[in-house]
Amino acid sequence: MTHQSILDYVGNTPLVQLNRLFMNTGLQVSAKLEFFNPGGSVKDRPAKYIIEHGLRTGEIRSNSHIIESTSGNFGIALAMVARAYNLRFTAVVDPKILPANLRMLQAFGAQVDMVTQCDEHDGYLLTRLRRVKELLAEDPDKYWINQYANPLNWQTHYHTTAREIVAGLDQPIDYFFGAVSTTGTLMGIGRRIRESFPQVKIIAVDATGSIIFGSAAGSRDIPGIGASRVPELLDTSIVDEVVLINDYESATACRSLLLHEGIFAGGSSGAVIAAIQKIQPSLPAGSRIATLLPDRGERYLDLVYNDVWYQNARERWTISEPQFQSIQFAKVV
Repeated sequence: MTHQSILDYVGNTPLVQLNRLFMNTGLQVSAKLEFFNPGGSVKDRPAKYIIEHGLRTGEIRSNSHIIESTSGNFGIALAMVARAYNLRFTAVVDPKILPANLRMLQAFGAQVDMVTQCDEHDGYLLTRLRRVKELLAEDPDKYWINQYANPLNWQTHYHTTAREIVAGLDQPIDYFFGAVSTTGTLMGIGRRIRESFPQVKIIAVDATGSIIFGSAAGSRDIPGIGASRVPELLDTSIVDEVVLINDYESATACRSLLLHEGIFAGGSSGAVIAAIQKIQPSLPAGSRIATLLPDRGERYLDLVYNDVWYQNARERWTISEPQFQSIQFAKVV
């Protein structure tokens, strides 16, 4: 079949068994490979969904100037969709953006506005958001996507990603592991999967140093997971447990995923794999698990797959961090 646009290829990504990585563990782990989206990440889904919704409703017009704060993948996805619809787009980024992501934004023709001042949590997110508001005040044609608060973010995954996961599974699952940043992906998938499998436990995978679930703020190098503010989209009633993963653990799992499965994935993908490995001893034998690998590894060659960075991360985290951190949520029955 011939499609009319690159955007027609967003979604319908493969679901594969990780049989070699989890051999002899007693677990059945299926992973949704979101890096098969044309822009290379799960963020293609909300970028397309939100912009096309805005075009249908008239909130976004031909002269609109899309603007968003981004650590990389969502910016690339928005740049791709904006290019397809001939819309202007400005990405507000910070110095921690991966070099490959910055070059991709520029290649798509996005305007890049980089903040340089850290916020009060030793990150840049709050600074980026303040810059977004300044830009909005300068131009009445600017349209802020606002991924941390826009309900269309989680609705994207409720109607597309989770529907595909449920349809692709041969039998019910016991656990779903998902990385969090805006929390939109996990909120949408968690709601839809629980409708199909009421007993499923939803495990949020967050970065050590992220404050989303009340942990202390700290420095983080891997983008796309964690946040220095609590997203408006977060509904903790969707989440049964939170597992915190540091940069070194994420990178180690990325390398293990590549070694055993031949899957070249990004940092947040490593985080969910590391989380499954961490709590595996506490899971019943035969547990069926689904997860989502958000993006591919090429963008992390200067970070996760860089041996110098990896050794520095090992020295930093094995000295300073405890072996296991988990937050349990009590559920009201």
